[in-house]
Amino acid sequence: MSFDAELNQRLATIRTQGLFRELRRIDSPQSPRIRIGGKTFLNFSSNDYLGLANDPVLKDAAIKAVRKFGVGSGASRLICGSLAPFHELEAALADFKKTGAALTFSTGYATALGTICALLGRDDIIILDKRVHASIVDAARFSGAKLRVFDHNDLNDLEDKLKWAEKNIRHSTRRVLIVTESVFSMDGDAAPLREIVALKEKYGAWLMVDEAHATGIIGKNGRGLANKLGVGEQIEIQMGTLGKALGSSGGYICGSRMLIDFLINRARSFIFSTAPVPAAAAVAAAAIQFVQSKPGKVRRDLLWLRVKQANSKLKNQNSKLLSAIIPVILGDESTAVSAAAHLREQGIFIPAIRYPTVARGAARLRVTLTASHSADDVATMSRALEQIANQNRNS
Repeated sequence: MSFDAELNQRLATIRTQGLFRELRRIDSPQSPRIRIGGKTFLNFSSNDYLGLANDPVLKDAAIKAVRKFGVGSGASRLICGSLAPFHELEAALADFKKTGAALTFSTGYATALGTICALLGRDDIIILDKRVHASIVDAARFSGAKLRVFDHNDLNDLEDKLKWAEKNIRHSTRRVLIVTESVFSMDGDAAPLREIVALKEKYGAWLMVDEAHATGIIGKNGRGLANKLGVGEQIEIQMGTLGKALGSSGGYICGSRMLIDFLINRARSFIFSTAPVPAAAAVAAAAIQFVQSKPGKVRRDLLWLRVKQANSKLKNQNSKLLSAIIPVILGDESTAVSAAAHLREQGIFIPAIRYPTVARGAARLRVTLTASHSADDVATMSRALEQIANQNRNS
């Protein structure tokens, strides 16, 4: 076969499995309503939980940064110098998370890859929650460390894996790292962080927690679930993203000054990447300031009101979950794709989430609420999802 003919055959298989994906051009900012193909859709797919991605305060911060620092960074921060907005952002992050220091990366994926591969190698052991983000799974594999996976949020299984690791430590330099998310991106449930911290200390392991879906919306001033549970100081590596509730882009690591200095010298995705645009750093710093203000609290309170309304209307059995994510599990991939298409016909944008993002047979519609949604928006979305549920029950 020719190159394109073989790829076409592979794509045909992907389509048959109900797993084909395509990019949809959006001709509007991220907001509760987006423009696709000349049509306006009610948007329940964004992680812009506080509605900051198109907020005037953040746009003003970006404009000021462009005027002062231009639009590009020139090279890696270790090559042509490290622009002031990055230092200001990292100081703000460290203060926000109450850690010694912070370091930012171009993406969340680069954050996981650079950090895990810098800290662990083939003589080490990594123990992951089964449902951690794909970037963490890839980083664990690329590190070369021995990989073990514990059942989702299962403390007994985690302890079994830690006991196994303890038996397999043959020399004093071997490290064991546990990695979990605080709020899981596809299910919206939370990790039992207090108990995980207790286990990691019992067995002398390190702990890395990804706060991507908690930063900005959970804990005092939005500092995250670790802060809410009072265990932030006991977590060696706090990871998160700047592109969700904080409305910007990129990823970060917060921890000790020693950790950050080590990553600056050993995290390849940091060392060998051109720095993000300075405007993105300025926007993230402005967002951190915003979420700690009174208007930030008002925005968070409004978000949780919308979450409560949605859970009530959808009769969500998991309504006690501390998350703005509501998964509507449909199971079959083709069913999820058809449901998403049906919603688009009604002017509602909620894409189907399928393998490999979730396990096979666990396809779903992933509803995300934001502070920018109105009560009427939530009611419209809920009625449409109820229609889909009724159709599935009758089919």
